[in-house]
This record gives sequence, C-alpha cells and structure tokens, in this order.
Amino acid sequence: MKIIDISMPIHFDMQVYKNRNNKRPRFTTTRDFVNGTGARETKIEMDLHTGTHMDAPLHMIEGGQDSSFFKTEDMIVPCKVFDLTFVKDGIAKDDLEKHDISEGDFILLKTKNSFEEEFNPNFIYVKQCAARFLASRKIKGVGIDSLGIERNQPDHATHKILLGNGIHILEGLRLKNVKEGEYTLIAAPLNIKNVEASPVRALLVEE
Repeated sequence: MKIIDISMPIHFDMQVYKNRNNKRPRFTTTRDFVNGTGARETKIEMDLHTGTHMDAPLHMIEGGQDSSFFKTEDMIVPCKVFDLTFVKDGIAKDDLEKHDISEGDFILLKTKNSFEEEFNPNFIYVKQCAARFLASRKIKGVGIDSLGIERNQPDHATHKILLGNGIHILEGLRLKNVKEGEYTLIAAPLNIKNVEASPVRALLVEE
C-alpha cells in the first residue's frame, strides 16, 4: 500500500488565487518559551478557500447548503484519476467522454496545473459543457489541480452546475506525481459549521 499526499502545503508564500495578498495565510505566535510559559501556540488567519479545499453549494448558490453538505461517507471513497495534461486551455466535454465515468464516481483531473508552483492566470479549468456532462453522469465529486474549477466565468456556471447537482468540488490538488488510475481518496474537510467551504488534507491510497 502506498499513500500519496495530494495537498498543498500551507504557508505565507504559497500559491494563492490571483496572487492576492489578502488570500495569504498569516501566522501569529501567541505564546512562546519566554518568561517560563513553557509552551508555544500559534494563531492562523486563513481564507477557507486557501490551498486544497472543498466547496459547498453555499459558495456560489444563494441559499444553498452550507458545510453540512460534506458527508463523511463521501470523503473516503474509491476515485479515478484522469491524465488531462494535454489540455491547453479548458477541459471540455470531448476531453472527458473518452474516459470511463459512471454514476457515483469521484474523479480527479490531473492537468499541467500540477507542474506550476506559481499562480498562472491562464490555469486549466473545467468548461461549462464539461460540467454539464459530469452532472449528466451523476458523479459524486470532482477534483482539480487548480485553485478554482472555473476561470473568469462571470456567471460561475461551472460551479453552479456541479454544486446544483449535489456534486462535491475539490480544488487545489497537487497531482504531479500521480499516475492515471484508480485509488482510494481520503479528503475530509474540517468540521466547521455554517460555512461555504473548508480546507482539506487530501490523500490517495494506492493498493
């Protein structure tokens, strides 16, 4: 058995969406080994969409379900990794039709995003036609190696199609060292109530 960590490390200089400084996680030492305190404690201030994270419907759908959408039984599941590193712009329906996608699948999309350490504004994303195709297949979830599953869609169509059909969206994966194939995915969000997203430590188990 082999375990592969597909999460982004969290630190101030990490890749953040559109290189916005207000997206960078900040760490403050609130207690240290001085004056006999004998312990160290740190406070973190972080956007819930930092690094590897999962979106709930409330992220893009007004009145949508919040983090109660995340069910434990959906977070430790078989998954399929598809190698789409040949895609140059956005993932279209045609790019997915050649793959074996069945109802209830959790699929991860490996693109050239995984090979870039800096934020690229022209990152590979999932087009609206591909989102509709995945929704028609009634998959459980979809993950991608970019900080957003869509790119500059003013109506947020990709998010809304997927989340509106009860499909989990896992963003910010690192799949550089992962081969196409079948794995067990472990991707449990933090147990935070009444929010629209949560950080995730995502792992793949290869038997």
